[in-house]
Amino acid sequence: MDLTTIIFIGLAIFVAWRLRSVLGEKTGTEQPPQDPFPRRERAPLPDGDGKVVRLPGAERPAPVVPPAERWTGLVDEGSLAMAGLEAIAAAEPFDPREFVEGAKMAYEMIVGAFAAGDRKALKPLLAKDVYEGFDAAITEREKAGHRVETTFVSLDEARIIAAELRGRSAQVTIRFVSSLISATRDASGAVVEGSADAVASVTDIWTFARTVGSRDPNWHLVATEGGQ
Repeated sequence: MDLTTIIFIGLAIFVAWRLRSVLGEKTGTEQPPQDPFPRRERAPLPDGDGKVVRLPGAERPAPVVPPAERWTGLVDEGSLAMAGLEAIAAAEPFDPREFVEGAKMAYEMIVGAFAAGDRKALKPLLAKDVYEGFDAAITEREKAGHRVETTFVSLDEARIIAAELRGRSAQVTIRFVSSLISATRDASGAVVEGSADAVASVTDIWTFARTVGSRDPNWHLVATEGGQ
């Protein structure tokens, strides 16, 4: 064995030792790397013939929802709201049921944050003018020394009653019917509005909006009103 061969063998052993010291040994107990931003898989989209387009690696296609059933239970069939939703869905991927579930979560979060006077939680969920209105109401309450106690009993209805696409602005209006226990107390703790134990039915009509095609996937509350 000549000197050159001995040198190469020595280098190979050194490199292998360095890799082993840096990378370590596999013991079979290692945890897989975690993605700090897990992505939600989207269901395959149907092609023009109504057939499911299989994604690479997909074991089986997701069931195709017929257009006539897409909005069932969410909006009145044949209404202007349904036409508006169809226009939004044509402009960008739009899952109506996922949207309504997100709107229900936002509704509870906003009502709770407003009662608690939590401006930090409210700001990213509201359009600028709506936030200013909420902020003014909280400020007035604080000056009066009042505090609000609100408990959600149930969210009984969340139904789309209007939807439209104006240019790139998509707007969806939902009627929420909820059962709440809500009481406003003064500085002494006495109830000055509402009830600390009676359940009340509350109807709110809220409009959410976003710009289709925007990198920001969030919808913001742009209008509120009470309903019958």
